Amino acid sequence: MRVISGLARGTKLKTIDEMTTRPTLDRVKESLFNILQNQIKNSVVLDLFAGSGALGIEALSRGAAKAYFCDTNRDAINVIKENLNKTRLISKAEVFNVDYKKALNNINESFDLIFLDPPYKLDIAVDALKSIINNNLLKSEGIIVIETDEIDRDINELYNLSEIDIIDKRKYGRANLIFLKRKN
Repeated sequence: MRVISGLARGTKLKTIDEMTTRPTLDRVKESLFNILQNQIKNSVVLDLFAGSGALGIEALSRGAAKAYFCDTNRDAINVIKENLNKTRLISKAEVFNVDYKKALNNINESFDLIFLDPPYKLDIAVDALKSIINNNLLKSEGIIVIETDEIDRDINELYNLSEIDIIDKRKYGRANLIFLKRKN
């Protein structure tokens, strides 16, 4: 896995060798950031369920002003810090080793971009999204991207949330990306 574009372009990122962590494939990450390219410059990003930190690091490399990384796995936190140091982006990052609920309740920031890539089998993306909405963590023009493997189940639950709109859906093999915005 590598940083695809920007200041840290080509830097190989360390990953975690665990079954619970599933890095976003480079081809999916490249497509994702091509879609988001106009939202990244000077943005504030949250990489929830960060794993190796690849999504937040890619955003920083492409010009995001700041990124917050959150994961409960101590090994993941160590890998994120190592990757941030390797890419020389550590000064633009905040790293939290806490549960997503605790992070969402304690972060005093609103975000332009939020990446939700929880472990597929935990079925917690919608719960995290509800916490983001309830804590007013998404800026008015902000975008949330959920990566999931079971788009039909997740989409049905998302349609029941009156505060957000699904603005796009993309499928890349097993990975599905769902793009959300606040309703105006």
